Amino acid sequence: MKTSTEELLAFVTVIDTGSITAAAEQLNQTTSGVSRALSRLEQKLETTLLNRTTRRLELTEEGRAFLEHARKIVAAIDDAEEQMAIWRERPAGRLRLNAASPFMLHAIVPLVSEFRATYPDIQLELNSSDQIIDLLEQRTDIAIRHGNLQDSSLHARYLGHTQLRILAAPAYLEKHGIPSSAAELAAHTLIGFTQPEGLNNWPLRHADGDGWQISPQLVSSSGETILRLAEQENGIACLSDFMTRSARDEGRLVEVLSDATIITFQPIHAVYYRNTQLSARISCFLNFISERLPQLL
Repeated sequence: MKTSTEELLAFVTVIDTGSITAAAEQLNQTTSGVSRALSRLEQKLETTLLNRTTRRLELTEEGRAFLEHARKIVAAIDDAEEQMAIWRERPAGRLRLNAASPFMLHAIVPLVSEFRATYPDIQLELNSSDQIIDLLEQRTDIAIRHGNLQDSSLHARYLGHTQLRILAAPAYLEKHGIPSSAAELAAHTLIGFTQPEGLNNWPLRHADGDGWQISPQLVSSSGETILRLAEQENGIACLSDFMTRSARDEGRLVEVLSDATIITFQPIHAVYYRNTQLSARISCFLNFISERLPQLL
């Protein structure tokens, strides 16, 4: 007996979600149904693909080898269905987007309602990561990257740029004083990033040149966490305009050392693997956000 699409999809989804229960939820099936599909697949292949315990699932060597082929088959089916949608001039299918949490919250989420109304057949899957991900490994169609791009294997589309500013809560400055030079930051609590280290090089002029490498007393991998720490009077931070606009407009944060700040714009790109023949859902999403993002940055 040959394997079915349902069995292949169940297998791939279990691996991607990490459990049979999560796979069943994503596929809108019962847990027992997904489990039976896996069992049928293993019976047809006459091999064990997954070692199951009450706590975890682990691919066997045979499972790893079969997973690569299963992914290609599932992707081919997705592409075939998408092609049919293109012929009907209605972009459709699942679109997986990855961005850092602050960008997702402040720049993508405000556009979701309009996008879904415009393209009702596209199913958005929004994932946040504060680290650079592997698009293929994470099954991601588009990732949003800030700063200069490093990975030459990816194709990129420029979406705009955002300015960096040195900011603090008014109450923090009232209590600890307002620094008048980069050197005076040594007397303050500075909030920085765990990585990449380049984000802790603030765009400030000083007696010895340009760029001030801080030694932060508070660090986080998340820009959103740093924003909240600064708003709650924990110190001074350097953050992008797109995530601080409302905080500045409402007075929760004010700019510090504006005269010494080097006007610095951080480029923002959408990166993806497909190029010469972009899928309809990727193309329409890129066109949509390219038109609307500048007003949010």
